[in-house]
Amino acid sequence: MSNPTILLLGGTGQIGQLTAKTLRARHPDLPLLIGGRDGSKARHVASALGNAEAVIIDPHADDLGLGDRPIGAMAVLFADERLASLRYAHARGIGHIGISSGIYEIAPEVAVHMQKPEAAAIVLGYEWLVGATTIATLTSAKAYARLDTIRIGALVDEQDQGGPAVAEDFERLASVMPSILARKDGAFVWRKGDEAHSSFRAIDGTVIPASGFSSIDIAGLAAATGARDIVFAIGTGISSSRRAGGAKSTEIIIELSGLDATGAPLHSRHAVVHPGGAAPLTALGVSMVLERLAGLDGKPAMRAGLFFPYQLLDHADYLGRLTQEGGQLMALPSHDTP
Repeated sequence: MSNPTILLLGGTGQIGQLTAKTLRARHPDLPLLIGGRDGSKARHVASALGNAEAVIIDPHADDLGLGDRPIGAMAVLFADERLASLRYAHARGIGHIGISSGIYEIAPEVAVHMQKPEAAAIVLGYEWLVGATTIATLTSAKAYARLDTIRIGALVDEQDQGGPAVAEDFERLASVMPSILARKDGAFVWRKGDEAHSSFRAIDGTVIPASGFSSIDIAGLAAATGARDIVFAIGTGISSSRRAGGAKSTEIIIELSGLDATGAPLHSRHAVVHPGGAAPLTALGVSMVLERLAGLDGKPAMRAGLFFPYQLLDHADYLGRLTQEGGQLMALPSHDTP
């Protein structure tokens, strides 16, 4: 059976190219369509990959200018305000993942799904680094009989700011969301001003000043775990690896509190780290979601529905791939919250 074609919209960007390379490494014969705004750049990326074709997308056309090409799954790696790619995928039963919408922007996407929920698999890939945070948190939470508190701190190295699409996403989110979503005592609340600022300890124990971030991880983890208090914050600074004299990395610090199986209080700290930074970790999640959507992992293509990445991906497989890339989920010594 021939491999399905994978469409990457924004395939010329940093995350798009890393996703394409990740897919190519595991699936040498996989046909790829590289969609970009710059035709010459898209052709350059496609030529370097091999068995790939550059395509210029027309967001005003119902078929995106692609005609009747058979596509197994697709990813949109930039903000698609028109939902052109989602409508295209939904109308044709193509599995779709987008990673750029904010938590306030999902209503139009959910509405498209609700009109015909049996049409296609739609993945809300706006979790921080596409599954890295949620899968690690849910894996670490297995030690708890009752999970009460989740505190997540994402450390972005100063040398790891991503490409133009990432900068556009953060600028857009900051401009339209002056308040920050959190969960407190079982209720979802919006924090602003001083309440939106916090800090967390990096892997090496350094205190990192941070600002709250309205990540969809909060909603997903609340539903999955029942934790009554959840906060998510992002801090920019020097990653622990670079502070130790090495190269930059990306860190996700996860602090959990609750009760163990005996009813005794339990507190633990964990970290996800990737030596390449945020972009390759994001590309890992996107590529694995695409593999699951199109059935490239040896299982049937994903059924229609609305999903978070952590619901599609096998957690053990994800952590195994993370380890293969040099990253890891590690336990950290407990510290008092800074």
